[in-house]
Amino acid sequence: MAEQHKEEAAKESLMGKISDKLHGRGDGSSSSSDSDDDRSSAAAAVKAKIYRLFGREKPVHSVLGGGKPADLFLWRNKRISGGVLAGATAIWLLFEVMDYHLLTLLCHCLILTLAILFLWSNASTFINKSPPNIPEVRIPEDMVVNVARSLRYELNRGFTTLREIGRGHDLKKFLIVIAGLWILSVLGSCCNFLTLCYIVFMVLYTVPVLYEKYEDKVDAFGEKAMIELKKYYVIFDEKCMSKIPKGPSKDKKQH
Repeated sequence: MAEQHKEEAAKESLMGKISDKLHGRGDGSSSSSDSDDDRSSAAAAVKAKIYRLFGREKPVHSVLGGGKPADLFLWRNKRISGGVLAGATAIWLLFEVMDYHLLTLLCHCLILTLAILFLWSNASTFINKSPPNIPEVRIPEDMVVNVARSLRYELNRGFTTLREIGRGHDLKKFLIVIAGLWILSVLGSCCNFLTLCYIVFMVLYTVPVLYEKYEDKVDAFGEKAMIELKKYYVIFDEKCMSKIPKGPSKDKKQH
């Protein structure tokens, strides 16, 4: 009987140790999950406090519209992006460096293409090979309508912005537009339209991917620059804009 009591006591102590270990592990897992939640909330709070250029909340890929155009500009597929860049560079070299004309290039390309297809179609009967499969090319109506709608929307938004600036409601936007137009005028005096388009293309092909790679450093520098610009804007507003007489407000006119 004494030996049975000893065995039962040993079993109870062993079970107690196992339960303590299990409870200890459960507490550890719950504490680890709590610590993970705290870390994730802290990381989310830190991300919310990070300054992004132009108040950006979405990633660069989403800002560029997502899909294939964003993949193209961000070099997700290096072969396709490199091919497009090489094609644009070849076009710029043809028209700008070699003084090739657009109409001449189109005519020469069509002459070469039609000559190859014509000779291939006639030679296929002699060499016992199938003639070339020339696909039927048609421009879909939906694509043209969507492009026209997008262009119409952007033009209307630009006209609305110019109207608001002309009415004198937003000084900051007025200064930004004036500075942008002045920069475009300087670039236009230095180069022609094709070179300007190629410069814009190269900027779109290099700036987004570099910004995505070094966005933390660029955003930190942009935050400092925006703070300095706001200081200068306040000084300019106090010394110049506040001295400009303003007409009666709309509320006074109504009364």
